[in-house]
Amino acid sequence: MMPTGVASATPCLALDIGGTKAEAAVVTRDGVVVRRERLDVKAAGAQLFDGISEMLEHVRADYQLSSLGVACAGPMLAGGVSVSPLNIPVWRDFALREQLGLATGLSVYIDGDVRALALAEGAFGAARNVTSYASMVVSTGVGGAIVMDGRMVNGDSGNAGHLGHLNVVPEGRRCSCGASGCLEAEASGWAIEEMTGQSPEHADEVTRRRTATLVGRAVGTLASVLDFNHCYVAGSVALGFGDDFFTTATAAARQMATLDYSRTLEVRRSGLGSDGSILGAACVAWRSDS
Repeated sequence: MMPTGVASATPCLALDIGGTKAEAAVVTRDGVVVRRERLDVKAAGAQLFDGISEMLEHVRADYQLSSLGVACAGPMLAGGVSVSPLNIPVWRDFALREQLGLATGLSVYIDGDVRALALAEGAFGAARNVTSYASMVVSTGVGGAIVMDGRMVNGDSGNAGHLGHLNVVPEGRRCSCGASGCLEAEASGWAIEEMTGQSPEHADEVTRRRTATLVGRAVGTLASVLDFNHCYVAGSVALGFGDDFFTTATAAARQMATLDYSRTLEVRRSGLGSDGSILGAACVAWRSDS
C-alpha cells in the first residue's frame, strides 16, 4: 500500500514521539533519512516540548521545508489537535498540533505512532504488495494499526487500531488505560518488567513464550473479524526476542483464526528496520500534504 502522495512528495521534517524517546529527522521522498537527532523523553520531563522544539530547529537548519509529519503515541483527538500519550504523563490533552505550528511555522500533520508505522510498512517495508494487514509495535507499550483494502482504518476519532487494548487475560493485570487484562498490561516492556523485576532483554524462556502467545492470540482474534492474513510487528520486545517470538506468535494466531480465509495468517517482523518510526512520521506529512 503506497500512501497517497509519497511518489511525488518533497522532503519533509519528521518527528516521532514515543514513551521512551523522541526523534526528529529530515526525510527525502525516497525514504532516506539525511539528518536526525534524538532526546530522552523521561529525562526531559516537564520540559519535553521545549526539548523537542530545540531539536527540530537543529535538524531543519539549512533545509527549506514546508511540512512537518508527526507520529505520536496516543490516544489523541483526530489530527493531533490534542494528545494524551499513556506513557507521557506530563502531556494530557496537550495541544500538540497548535504548539508545533507556532514553534516551527510549518504545516503540521499528526497521526498515531503505530498508524504512521503502518503507512511506512506499505510504502517502504514488508507490506508493499499487501492490501490488507495489521501493524503492531511490541515495545515499552503495545500499539497497533489496521490497513484494509489499501486504506488506513481511522474510526470516529482517528484512534482505530489499538491492538494493545484487546483483552487477552480476563480479569488480568491493570492496564494504563484503566481496564484489566489488556495485551499491553500483559505483554509490553513495562508489564514484563513489573511481573519479573527485570528488563525484557533478560526475560526467561517462559516469559518470552507467554508474551508471543498473547500477541498471537490478539492478532488471530482480530484476523478472524477483519479478514487479513498478515501482521507486521516491530518494537524492542518483539524483535529482541528473536525468531522464536514470530514462530510462537504465528502458531498462537492460527489457533484463534481457524476459518478458511485465515489459514495463511502470519505474524512477521516489520521490514522497515530502525528507521521505521521516522519514515512513518514522514508518510503522515506526505499523505496529508498531497
